[in-house]
Amino acid sequence: MATEAPGSSAPPRKVWAVLGVALLAVSFASIFIRWADAPGVVVAFYRMALAGILMAPLTRAGLRRTPPNARAWRASLLAGLMLAVHFAAWITSLSYTTVAASVSLLASTPLWVVLFAWTFQRRPPSAAQLTGVLVAVGGAAVVGYGDLAGGPQPLVGDLLALVGAAAAGAYLLFGRQAQASGMGLQAYAGTAYAVAALVLAPMPLLVGAPYLGYPLSTYLFIALLALIPQLVGHTGINYAAKHLDPTLVASTLLTEPVASGLLALIIFSERPSLATIVGAAILLAGIAIAVRAAPQR
Repeated sequence: MATEAPGSSAPPRKVWAVLGVALLAVSFASIFIRWADAPGVVVAFYRMALAGILMAPLTRAGLRRTPPNARAWRASLLAGLMLAVHFAAWITSLSYTTVAASVSLLASTPLWVVLFAWTFQRRPPSAAQLTGVLVAVGGAAVVGYGDLAGGPQPLVGDLLALVGAAAAGAYLLFGRQAQASGMGLQAYAGTAYAVAALVLAPMPLLVGAPYLGYPLSTYLFIALLALIPQLVGHTGINYAAKHLDPTLVASTLLTEPVASGLLALIIFSERPSLATIVGAAILLAGIAIAVRAAPQR
C-alpha cells in the first residue's frame, strides 16, 4: 500500500506503477463478487467493514500525523457516502446483468467526473468533451439494447451500474478535494472506508437480506475483495488521484472492462453479445474522446 508524507511530491514513475497495480487489482472485483454469491448489499457492507477494520491502525496514525480541517473532513465524509452508493449499486447490478455489460457501463465514470466538475466546480467541458459525452451515451444505449437477453433483469442491472458509475465519479472528486485540503492518504482512505461501512450497515436489514448463514466460501471471497480490489486497488487509485488529474485517473479505469470481461469469459464462459461488444467499444471511444480533451495536470 502506498504511503507518503503530507505535501511530498512522488516521482511520476512511482505514481504510474502504483496505479498500474491498482488497476490490475480492481479488475478482479467482479469475479470475486460472483464467487461470493451473496446479496449485493451484504457483500458491499462486509467488504467495506473489513477494509475499514484493516485500515484502522493506519487511519489513526494518519489522522494524528495530518489532522484534517473542516473542509477535508467534509470531503472525506461525502466521499465515503458516495463510495457506499457506488458499491451498493454496482455490486447489486452483477446479480441482474452480465459482467461485460456492468463493467462497461461502470467505465462511464470519467464522464461523470467531467459533468460533476462542470456542474459543481464551474469547469465547463470543451466541445470535444461534449462530443465524447454524446458518443458515450450512444454506446451505453447500444449496450443496454444488446444486453436485453443477458442476465435475469438486464435493464435493472444496467441502470444500477450507471448509478454506481456516477457515484464513483463523485467519490474520486471528493477524495481529490480531501487530499488537496491537506488530509493524508491513509487518513482519508481509512475514513472514507469506515463511513461507507457505516452507511451500508443497515442496508441488508432494509432489503431483508440476512447478515449471516452464508457458506464459508462467501466470506473468503469477501475477504479477498477487501484485501485486493479495495485495499490495494482503491487505495492505489486514491494515491494516484492526488498526483494526477482525476479525469485522467478515471480514464485509466477503462482497462477494467477489458480485463474483467476476459476474466469472465475464461472463468464463467460468459460470452457478451455482438451488440454489447459494439456498444462497449462506442462507449469507450466516447470516453476516450472526452478524456483526451480534458485538461491534464
